[in-house]
Amino acid sequence: MDSFWTRVNSKTLSEQDKPLLAQGDYLAECFVPLFDPGFGKDGDTAEVPMERGDLIVVTQTCDLANEKLNLVALCPIYPLGKFEEINPNFSQKGTWEQVRKGRLEGLHLLASPAKPDNNRDARVVDFRQIVSLPFEHLLRHAEEMKDRWRLASPYLEHFSQAFARFFMRVGLPSSIPPYK
Repeated sequence: MDSFWTRVNSKTLSEQDKPLLAQGDYLAECFVPLFDPGFGKDGDTAEVPMERGDLIVVTQTCDLANEKLNLVALCPIYPLGKFEEINPNFSQKGTWEQVRKGRLEGLHLLASPAKPDNNRDARVVDFRQIVSLPFEHLLRHAEEMKDRWRLASPYLEHFSQAFARFFMRVGLPSSIPPYK
């Protein structure tokens, strides 16, 4: 089976002259703010609780390499079992096959970095939840990680295309009637 992922770390990346942070980087255990729906309603300042979560970078690599941004866009990435705990309907037979075929919008399956031939170890990316975190914070987090995973080509391009397809959808008020 093809290698969907490559293992990277800050030492090997500097030797290969690649960006430290790139689209398709799997960043485990990132701090993610949890905003209450009433955030900011009662005044100018508020405490925001944090939780740790696994994220994958969706910002374009060229923007990251050229440091043309303050915030980086990321989406949560889950093992299937954890996603099913949060969303029990996904444990129904055939649901993951629909996601794999791209028929459930907003979700994208990626092979497991460790066991790519075992589809129960796959990861699901939820494009419906986007988190923006400071570029410098993510650079520091990436440097602190010993080894991490980065999507390899052509799987990176397929992932990027799936993300773009999700956002370029257009809902029409009506369409041509069906052919009979």
